[in-house]
Amino acid sequence: MTTPPTTGAAPQHRPGVLPLPERGALLTTAAAALATAASTALAWTWSSEFPGDLTYYGSPAGLQLITLAGGILTLLFALSGLGVRGLGWLTPAGRTAPTLLAALATFAATWFTLAAIAVQLGGLVNLDPGGFIAGAAALAALLGALGLPADRTAPAGRPAGPAPGAWQRFTGALAPVPLRKPVRALPAWGEILVIAAAIGAGLYVFTYGIDADDGPPFVGYLIFVALAAPALQRAGLTGRLSEITARHRGFALTAAFVAAACFPLTQETDQYTIIGANILVFATVALGLNVVVGLAGLLDLGYVAFLGVGAYAAALVSGSPESALGLHFPFWAALLTGAAASLVFGVLIGAPTLRLRGDYLAIVTLGFGEIFRIAMLNLNGTTGPDVTNGAMGIPNIPNLEIFGFNFGEPHDILGFTIATYGNYYLLMILVTAFVVLVFRRAAASRIGRAWIAIREDETAAVAMGINSFRLRLLAFALGAALAGLAGTVHVHIVTTATPEQFQFAGPTPPNSAFLLAAVILGGMGTLSGPLVGAALLFLIPAKLDFLQDYQLLLFGLALVLLMRFRPEGLIPDRRKQLEFHETGQLDVPPDTGLPERDQAIGKGVTRP
Repeated sequence: MTTPPTTGAAPQHRPGVLPLPERGALLTTAAAALATAASTALAWTWSSEFPGDLTYYGSPAGLQLITLAGGILTLLFALSGLGVRGLGWLTPAGRTAPTLLAALATFAATWFTLAAIAVQLGGLVNLDPGGFIAGAAALAALLGALGLPADRTAPAGRPAGPAPGAWQRFTGALAPVPLRKPVRALPAWGEILVIAAAIGAGLYVFTYGIDADDGPPFVGYLIFVALAAPALQRAGLTGRLSEITARHRGFALTAAFVAAACFPLTQETDQYTIIGANILVFATVALGLNVVVGLAGLLDLGYVAFLGVGAYAAALVSGSPESALGLHFPFWAALLTGAAASLVFGVLIGAPTLRLRGDYLAIVTLGFGEIFRIAMLNLNGTTGPDVTNGAMGIPNIPNLEIFGFNFGEPHDILGFTIATYGNYYLLMILVTAFVVLVFRRAAASRIGRAWIAIREDETAAVAMGINSFRLRLLAFALGAALAGLAGTVHVHIVTTATPEQFQFAGPTPPNSAFLLAAVILGGMGTLSGPLVGAALLFLIPAKLDFLQDYQLLLFGLALVLLMRFRPEGLIPDRRKQLEFHETGQLDVPPDTGLPERDQAIGKGVTRP
């Protein structure tokens, strides 16, 4: 018996997890999402002891704002699925997956909040009626979303297989699908407004997270963002935004740096501004490592040593009373000294080792990182020359002063008071912008394309006439210089340089393990990937100090889940997506960090 052909057969919808009619499921989800959002106007508890004070009527606060945002997002996706006029643009890539993920995010954040209230205050008796309404409405919205059929379709006439179970139907509903709805093109000014709005929303989300109290408020925020971000992606909104920013790349980068520079203006103290400054240092170093690992494909496990070389070189010439050299260079000279010292060490280490490949190169670079740390410990005047004061390091590094602007004193800018760490944060914005410019120009140059060719297939690249050793050494030296540049500012922020700051692995960044994880987490070879990865890997440990020894356990679990469900990284380029997914499943446009020619090749387009 032959199987009838399937060409031209009508597609079939895979049923939802729950046996509900599609329109009924959408109406249930929309009504319950509206009730969930409305419940935030009620008091959830009688006591103000829970962080966020959820005792007010008509004024959502704390984690209620997360539930409010989730309820509105779920409502909009459900209304788009119902065909409400003017909302079709919200779900160009499908309606079930984003609605289900948004409902799941709202349910998880709401029930986590209710559970935290019950645990911290001593039982469910501490919940007011508003809390019970929010929990019931969020559950109803999730159950309604579970009744929606999957977006992904299969041709009719295919031989029948075993009936899918609930888990298969759930994962099928979340499966990525290509864009299926035509999206009306916006005028140029409209696209610029979309970019500005998206960057402003991103600044608000980041500021909310960094200002959230440690403990349940930040964990609830983390749970919601981890589920809401995939909802926006499955809807096709992040892909659409990537296409728009690719057409207005210069404006998007400028707007992003302007928004980042506005962050200190939202802070009243330096409590979180120092976290922002350290995130920028970490992100800058990760972007330098991305030249080595992401573009050239060289696995460097001792990269933090180059950050340390720049930091120690700057500390020795920046006027510290504990410096063995007794020099006090101006900032620009100290900056060049740190970058030049790291560049020299990059060449000295790379020249004899870059003829190695793969695991052998990784072992050698790991050894260099440990040798640097041990050498700084032993240059203490007892077991070696008195240069670095050993474990005591070089403390009391004076604050920077550039053109009479003292970074250690508060300053009024546009009516806002910028404290000490706010000044260093703004300085790191300029340094990060310079490193981004260098990375973009390098990736788009002929040398950058040669690095990518070496990364993909070194043998083929050499056969085409590329000098592999020279270009690998150039990548190593450039990455080291960028790390040294960031190390110069880093040592002035922390005002001391000690060997313990530059380890291979530890509970907090920066260290080589976290730097490599930031590049892989964000997306190797892209511009925005390491910046996002570094921000996440610095912010999350800083806000989860209360977990103590469980931090690394959860970090490892998160990396395992990431490698299972998104091995190409959070913001991948087209090449990595082609490696890990079928062409029909690609739903994210190429990252703007790759040269345009490589993006076209990744799409399968041949350019003259």
